[in-house]
Amino acid sequence: MSELIVENVSFAYEKENVIKDIQMELHDHELVSLLGSSGGGKTTLFHVISGLNQPQKGRVLLDGEDITGQPGHVSYMLQKDLLLPYRTIEDNVILPMLIRGENKKEAREKAGKFFEEFGLEGTQKKYPRQLSGGMRQRAALLRTYMFSKNVALLDEPFSALDTLTKHDMHSWYLNVMDKIRMSTLFITHDIEEAILLSDRIYLLTGKPGRITEEIVIKEPKPRREDFHLTKEFLEYKKKILEKL
Repeated sequence: MSELIVENVSFAYEKENVIKDIQMELHDHELVSLLGSSGGGKTTLFHVISGLNQPQKGRVLLDGEDITGQPGHVSYMLQKDLLLPYRTIEDNVILPMLIRGENKKEAREKAGKFFEEFGLEGTQKKYPRQLSGGMRQRAALLRTYMFSKNVALLDEPFSALDTLTKHDMHSWYLNVMDKIRMSTLFITHDIEEAILLSDRIYLLTGKPGRITEEIVIKEPKPRREDFHLTKEFLEYKKKILEKL
């Protein structure tokens, strides 16, 4: 069980405020999306939450512990899969464990238990070039999970995929999240993607970026196949477009 709290966080580059007074929460087993325009501070906020940047003000709490400016407590996956082409899928997945000083054989054994769960059984000895885009993203997500099994920060992980593959990945990720009980904070520019996946959506707008709205998606998950065609879906989309 994990709870992430971002408490009144502000961050500036060279005295120019990028994000200001950010207050947000991620509860156990939630998927929460962060929506906003390009350059609005979403990635900067992720850098603060992951401990890569130290905020000028505020703090980040994980299960009550102050982790501000301390990398290694939450996992962070960028838009590109960043799999190393000269390593097998198995050895790409265990990289976080090797960095922590774990034995390679033991790391392979630990990661091996999750290949079937992530739909990657049979890919262990293959190389990234031998997998489709969707399968590479699955491998990258498994690597992210092996870094931290509680909270994941995903920065537009499905944006490079074609529409059909993205739809399949959405269903797959929600199913995997449910099985492994991972909590996810998710950056996207895709309003429909945010509505389909999220329990809640935060809107980050303005310069400096501030949280200006929190939208709760009441439709239970997994969402029905035709949810994107319903009146409720269109009302959520209209509300978000009005606020952005």
